[in-house]
Amino acid sequence: MTSHVTRPGPLGRVKWAAMRGLLGSVGRLSEGVRVGYRHGFDSGTMLDYVYENKARGFAGVGWVIDRVFLNAVGWRGIRARRELLVATLDGEVQRRRRRAARQVFVLDVAGGPGRYLQQLIAGLPRGHVRVECRDLAEAGLRQGEVLARQQGLGADVLAYEVGDALDPKPPASGAPDVIVVSGLYELLLDESVIQGSLERLRGMLAPGGVLVFTTQTRHPQLDFIAHVLPNRNGELWEMRCRSVAEVEGWARAAGFGEVESAVERVGLFAVTVARG
Repeated sequence: MTSHVTRPGPLGRVKWAAMRGLLGSVGRLSEGVRVGYRHGFDSGTMLDYVYENKARGFAGVGWVIDRVFLNAVGWRGIRARRELLVATLDGEVQRRRRRAARQVFVLDVAGGPGRYLQQLIAGLPRGHVRVECRDLAEAGLRQGEVLARQQGLGADVLAYEVGDALDPKPPASGAPDVIVVSGLYELLLDESVIQGSLERLRGMLAPGGVLVFTTQTRHPQLDFIAHVLPNRNGELWEMRCRSVAEVEGWARAAGFGEVESAVERVGLFAVTVARG
């Protein structure tokens, strides 16, 4: 399966234009489709809606469209990625706690509302972990703060900050033990940007720290997404798939000594653990 988008001919352009028109009209009966058009189908707010996985829409037709939308293979892969990511982070926090009985500091540089971070915290004894969640989209951060308050999570446990994942500032509270990059590298077409990010994040880690990041290894709907769905910038959303071997090679080139990956159960995304 190709990892790149196919450029359509004249008939293909007509087909994709018709699908854009259908999704932008009838499709808006679905709450998920409306969220995608409002914030971008690649946004943290969109992913949070996918994570919640509760169909909503205008009357019965909208609900049905939304359920079909949420059941798309890519969104099922996203939810499976979250399960694997949370399990991986939980294992890394527990590993760090066994080595040094102190609170583990986790920094997520592009977490959006951070629903999976709240899931991680909820599964650990209070005081085992402290998380800082960053994103450029303030709407997602504010949404995450509301969700955190509803679960009784204060800023001492989960703090939200505006920040650029590709130009990260060192946290004022010290070097993180674990840095998370989830759902970002899948959106970047320039491989040198990813490689530069891996190098910068390695330099931010505490001694013996770990970077956990996700990548997309394949997707059966690359062409549909690239020709129909707008991203957070209002442009058509083009993605590129990459092999596990390729991204692991980038991590080793960035100076990480121990690198290993696992693919989620749907088979679209990998979660890679890179230790300094």
